[in-house]
Order: sequence, then structure tokens, then C-alpha cells
Amino acid sequence: MRQTRIAVVGSANMDLVGTAAVLPRPGETVLGSEFVMLPGGKGANQAVAAVRAGASCVFLGAIGSDAFGVTLRARITAAGVDTTHLRVMYGPSGVALVMVGGAGENAILVTPGANEAFTAPTADELTAVREADVLVAQLEVPVETVTEAARAARAGGTRVVLNAAPARSLPADLLAATDLLVVNEPEAQALTGRGRDEPAALLDLVPRAVLTLGGDGAWYVDRDRPAVHVPAVPVDVV
Repeated sequence: MRQTRIAVVGSANMDLVGTAAVLPRPGETVLGSEFVMLPGGKGANQAVAAVRAGASCVFLGAIGSDAFGVTLRARITAAGVDTTHLRVMYGPSGVALVMVGGAGENAILVTPGANEAFTAPTADELTAVREADVLVAQLEVPVETVTEAARAARAGGTRVVLNAAPARSLPADLLAATDLLVVNEPEAQALTGRGRDEPAALLDLVPRAVLTLGGDGAWYVDRDRPAVHVPAVPVDVV
């Protein structure tokens, strides 16, 4: 059976994660216990997940000309993702500064870096979108870029899956090109003014949607069939 072809338009970040017993208050310095540097970004994570799920995947995004960019490209490529179209922009890569406290609480500062400069998709990039079976996108790159990619996908018969995170208002053109919208509860609230009890409100925007609820599973809603609640699957987190 032919592999599903996925195109991901999105972000790549280097996550700098430090842990401490307590998080520092404004103006305070605390001693931490551990530090790790992890490739991340919603787009890169989606691309690696697609490959691990058995698809072929091309990643469209941007990294910086810094050492983080070199590491990001190497790690994404090593995961089996096609990075032929991954841009290198002069300047810093996207970086997430993550502080994790002993009780599991965290504070995160994300600087977009090269992700913010990922604009005006090229003809080759849009061709890669049109040749895919599915386009997967989120909103850690400029929404204009996502919208242009989604339009190209719709013109080429490519299905569009949009993870509308982080929450922001969405252009009508982007919603019109979206086949499946994936949001969590705060994102759904931002888009529709409704919460977990009214997942069908998302169908005013798109033909199909998934509303994720963490440990409470997820709702799948579709204009052509009854809503389905899917329980969360217990897993050992790794």
C-alpha cells in the first residue's frame, strides 16, 4: 500500500528546558537541577510524528543561520523527514525557554526567530503542498503563509488539517480551505465563544473538527454524521 504523503507547514524551535524545585519570581534567581536542549516547535513535532506513524513527510519551514539551526536540520532529517525545502534565514532560529518547577508547573517564553520570517511561499514549496495527500499546519508561523499554503492545497486536491494553535483569529479564506480543524478547549473558546459542552459550534466554521480535552479524550464532530466522543487512551508518557 502506498505511503500517505504529508506536507507540514510550520515552526521549528530549539527548546531550552531547565528544571528547579521552585520557579523564580520576577527579579529572583534560583538554582536549577537539570538542563536539556530538545528540538521542538509544533511544525517539526508534527512532521516527526507523521513519519513515526508511517507516512512520508516533507517539512516546509525556516531555521536560522545559527548553531541551533544546524542542529534542528540534522535532527529533523535524521528522523526521516524530507527537509529539501527547509529554508535557512540569516539570524536566530526559533527558541523556547522553558522553566519547569518541582510540582510540574512551567513558564515558557518563545521567541519566533526564523519562523516569523517564513513568508511568501515559493513555487517549489507550493508544488510540494499540492503533491501531498494531506497538508498539516498550525499557527507558529505567519498566518498569511498558512493561508497561502491552504489555498494551494485546496486547488491541488490536498486535504487540509489545521491545528489552530496558538489561539488567534483566523482569516475566512483559511477556514474555507480547511477540511479538519483541531483545537483544544481554550482555542475553541477563542474561535467560537463556546467550550467543551458545545463542540458542534466548530461546525459553523469548518465541515469537520476535533476538540481535544486532555485526559477527558476528544470530540469529533462532522456536519454529515453524529458527534463522537473518543476516550483518552492510557499511556506511559515518554
